[in-house]
Amino acid sequence: MRVIDRIDIMNRRTFGRSVGTAALLGAVPLAAGSAYAADGTVALKTGPASALPVLVKMARDLYPHDKVSDEAYAKAVATIDDQFAENKKATMGQGALELDGAAKAIKGKPYLELASEDDRVFVLRHMEKAGTPFFKAMRAGMITALYNQEELWPGFGYEGSSAEKGGYLHRGFNDLDWLPA
Repeated sequence: MRVIDRIDIMNRRTFGRSVGTAALLGAVPLAAGSAYAADGTVALKTGPASALPVLVKMARDLYPHDKVSDEAYAKAVATIDDQFAENKKATMGQGALELDGAAKAIKGKPYLELASEDDRVFVLRHMEKAGTPFFKAMRAGMITALYNQEELWPGFGYEGSSAEKGGYLHRGFNDLDWLPA
């Protein structure tokens, strides 16, 4: 009888379930405070430092994970900022002003002063319907900028690429332990 070490199989469905569970149960460690801007670890190339908290809040509202630190969101925003700096079509400063302008027009307050998540999401949905290039860039860019941060993967239950570990063919492809023999 061949004894095979059990390898947990990760497919899209289990990954999605893990991400949702991580978001609900807080599997990702939370860093205390939000010192990302104060200590200068993240600085925007295409906008003022005052825009960073607005953009971090927007990023958190776009892809909400309660236990992911603000530093991780700031790092994702900085990644998108680098893309903006390279293509020189838009700036994060303009985007933050656009977001604040939409929040003031719709809710009468700047985006950061909207205490209710529902109000902030309402503003974001308005920007989505308007099809602003900044909103599209943030929404699309955050997918890779946030979820490509390898240090966050364990909290999401994702073990990473399998290619370095032999690929799926040699790591669980034929582990059909759920079928009767």
